[in-house]
Order: sequence, then C-alpha cells, then structure tokens
Amino acid sequence: MSVPRFWRKQIARYNLVGTHCKKCDEYFYPPRNMCPACRREGEIEEYKFSGKGEVVTYTVIHTAAEGFENQTPYVLAIIKLDEGPSLTSQIICDPSNVKIGMKVKPVFRKLGQAGERGMIYYGTKFVPEVADKC
Repeated sequence: MSVPRFWRKQIARYNLVGTHCKKCDEYFYPPRNMCPACRREGEIEEYKFSGKGEVVTYTVIHTAAEGFENQTPYVLAIIKLDEGPSLTSQIICDPSNVKIGMKVKPVFRKLGQAGERGMIYYGTKFVPEVADKC
C-alpha cells in the first residue's frame, strides 16, 4: 500500500468509521460519499461502528502470503457488523474454535510492516466476545 493511500484510509481503518444514510437508514463500511440506493437524494453522515458482529463465513490460511508466514495457520473471516455492513478481517483465535455465527469484537493489532525497516501499520482484527471461546 502506498504511503499517501495509507494516511487517507487511516481514520476509517483505525476506528471502524463508516457512513450512514439518514434517508434510507443504511450503513456502509468502508465509508461512501454517496448512498447507492438514494443517490443524490441521500444524506450521508460519518458513523463510528461498535465493531461487534458475528462470523458469516471463514477460512483457515495454512500457506500464507509473503510477510505472514510466521502467523500460519490463521483465520480470515467475513464479519457482519451488528449495524449491517460486512468486512473481511483476521480473527485472533485457535482456528479449531472458530464457528459460523460466533460473536466477535474488535481489537487493535499490528497488521504488517513494509519491509524489514519500513513503516509498521496497524488496524482492526477481531476476537471472540466470550474470552473462553478461544
């Protein structure tokens, strides 16, 4: 990811900030400038998501991409937030304990690093809401 793009997306990534259309009551993550349903009639406002949600589906990664080799196996899941939007994120948990429908909450973690001496970037990952589920 380029440095300018990283800084542009920082607020939404670090704080789970999306948008809400006041006209149709839909929520969007990542943020949108215009409601796809209401178009110009919609009134978009910034919205900070609670981050709580549930696992819709998941996969266990055994052969990781470069830079993530030391994390295998790890879980990537589609999380449906309580407010409605879905997003893809890593779940910090023993892969054998992850289940579809499992309730999760957000945590702030290191996502990666650009090279050995490059910029470290952080963001949201998820953990089970119930601590003993992992």
